[in-house]
Amino acid sequence: MPQSEGGYVSLPAVNGNGGAIYQSTTEPTAPPSVFASVKRAIGQAIKSSPTDSEELLRSDRLPVIVGGSRDRDKSGKTLTTKMPSAPTHTAEEAHLLGTMPVDPMDDIELRSVQLQFPNARGSILEACEQRRVPTDKGDVHVAIQGDTAKPAIITYHDLGLNYATSFAGFFNFPVMRGLLENFCVYHVTAPGQEEGAPTLPEDYVYPTMDDLAAQLLFVLSHFGLKSVIGFGVGAGANILARFAHAHPDKVGALCLINCVSTQSGWIEWGYQSFNARFLRTKGMTQGVIDYLMWHHFGRNPEERNHDLVQMYKQHFERGVNPTNLAMLINAYIHRNDLHLARTPPGTPGSETAATTLKMPVINITGSLSPHVDDTVTFNGRLDPTNSSWMKISDCALVLEEQPAKLAEAFRLFLQGEGYAVGTLQKLARKMSSVSRSSSTQIELTVQ
Repeated sequence: MPQSEGGYVSLPAVNGNGGAIYQSTTEPTAPPSVFASVKRAIGQAIKSSPTDSEELLRSDRLPVIVGGSRDRDKSGKTLTTKMPSAPTHTAEEAHLLGTMPVDPMDDIELRSVQLQFPNARGSILEACEQRRVPTDKGDVHVAIQGDTAKPAIITYHDLGLNYATSFAGFFNFPVMRGLLENFCVYHVTAPGQEEGAPTLPEDYVYPTMDDLAAQLLFVLSHFGLKSVIGFGVGAGANILARFAHAHPDKVGALCLINCVSTQSGWIEWGYQSFNARFLRTKGMTQGVIDYLMWHHFGRNPEERNHDLVQMYKQHFERGVNPTNLAMLINAYIHRNDLHLARTPPGTPGSETAATTLKMPVINITGSLSPHVDDTVTFNGRLDPTNSSWMKISDCALVLEEQPAKLAEAFRLFLQGEGYAVGTLQKLARKMSSVSRSSSTQIELTVQ
């Protein structure tokens, strides 16, 4: 039936016979004030010179709406065709407010949020004292973080990184900041691998892995250190293990991440040889970046932390000297075996301490790291009485992806070896002072 209030009425009959009743073309009979208000709101929102569209809106012609049976229910009433996201206020309200109807989702959009990167790398650069230590194979860059009167921790980085990119995020972690109150960290960077390092001369003979380990003797002698705690990752872990095996009296404990104790295999040697050649001739190519990303993150790193992956890719592209990195890679793939062996106790004619590392060792890797098997092989060469193997889940680059778990393991490892006694003594003194003050209060109350 025809509807007159807010609905539709049939067009005039054709030839007076009422044939228009069966036509689907109808026109709205609602008062034009609503549409006029919409036109006024559009004009206020545009606030520009009249255009063809405005002229069309200002005309008195009303649109012809084509409808069908799906626009009405069985009783003939008009169905509501608004979407759930349509504005709840009317056009009259929008005209009064001086705005057009907008989607309510606009109110919760974060329009003023801007992407900002943390300044963790810059903070460690400012907090460290930079030194150049002369050695028999050239100068070595050392960054000192903390009080030099405290026990020493010496760190060594992995391929493609330096002390800032490798250890800044981890040593700025809250747990590690508290631990640094009792230690002084000496960050050692391999020759030519520091940020903004100039290209090494063509006639420069890059140190071998044994030579890089021997350079640590010059570092200890320069700063007057008698014993240190080693903290190394990847190639740096191999260098610290060599130094500890050659000078067991200079190292009190070792924390090694993704340490490889064997010589390079054919696949590794082939890939890294091509990388070193490309770095010398073409610079940092996409193939070299992909291999470095696999070396640090394993497979499919974008599925875990996209921002972290992009940060490391940008570092490899802009912050690394390709020629210097090629020299370090060439030295790493030509490494020899560490010659460590686990000798069972009681074996005649042999001693465990003479063939493996004497100091306590914590051997850590990530479950997604491509070096898990290498750490298992390395663990099989250590003395089980003073070593432990730890695999952290859901990560490959443990320092960045799981800093909380690594910091807790490192803290407990140092406490087990008696290094973090300063913190415990302070806590004990604080607790004893609190107990004494409470007992004095009780005595005064009794009196």
